[in-house]
Amino acid sequence: MKKFAIALTLMGLVFIAACGSKTTDTGKVIKSAPAGNNLTVAFATSDGVLKHGNTEFTLTFTDSSGKPLDVGAMALTFHMPQMGSMAAMNNAATFKTTDTPGVYRGKANIEMAGEWQAQITYDGPNGRGQASFPVTAQ
Repeated sequence: MKKFAIALTLMGLVFIAACGSKTTDTGKVIKSAPAGNNLTVAFATSDGVLKHGNTEFTLTFTDSSGKPLDVGAMALTFHMPQMGSMAAMNNAATFKTTDTPGVYRGKANIEMAGEWQAQITYDGPNGRGQASFPVTAQ
């Protein structure tokens, strides 16, 4: 009977730990950059590689202590400047919030492999800000 009680207690603790955990898996960071107002933004994918075509990723905004912070309305555009006769390309992302404030799940259709400029803007409870950094799509 004592073994049963111990086993039941352990199962309960595992269940509580699993259900109580509200952290969002953000994947492997590809790039991070300052985003104004003492914030940092981290761009990540599940495997740490940005792929052209339909792709999914996360953006995480953190304060100077590393705590995720909600930035309100935000946008990201992947920009590739004009090269020769090829026109400039701008591929906008769409976002959904997650259970963790400050962590956003994004989707974009990146037209081609190569170096893109990720251009991020936000406006919300922590003010307005922006970040821009190069990322390479494979």
